[in-house]
Amino acid sequence: MLNPLTYWLIMFIVAAYAYGRGKLDERLAATICVVGSVVTLIIRSPGSNYYTNVEIGVLAIDVLALFGFILLAVRSSRFWPLWVAGFQLTSVLSHFLKALHWDMIPQVYAAAERFWIYPIFLAIVVGTWRNHKRWLRDREFTATHA
Repeated sequence: MLNPLTYWLIMFIVAAYAYGRGKLDERLAATICVVGSVVTLIIRSPGSNYYTNVEIGVLAIDVLALFGFILLAVRSSRFWPLWVAGFQLTSVLSHFLKALHWDMIPQVYAAAERFWIYPIFLAIVVGTWRNHKRWLRDREFTATHA
């Protein structure tokens, strides 16, 4: 996985893009990612024991993020929030795999849990880009037909 500094930089860029060019859906998705990441950093297991057991606190945050993404997908008129919710569901399932296979190597568990944030970031960027493109097209149409 990427080092933590790279992760935070990517998240900052994605969130800044979503807040700057996106509408409510994109901003809500970015907010869920930022808040979830900050809270995860605070409550994660101490020391070098990361991911040796099921990370209950991280699981709780992932489940709350999943509910947030599901609510976003249900109320949105766009398709990309469904992808985000699906990616987050996969992340949540990694915790249950660790619970079923307690001998799973911590690095494998961590990679399975962390990987899905990157497709989530990509979906937010693509959703923001498409929404902004649509907004520009509608603005141009309105200007030429006014």
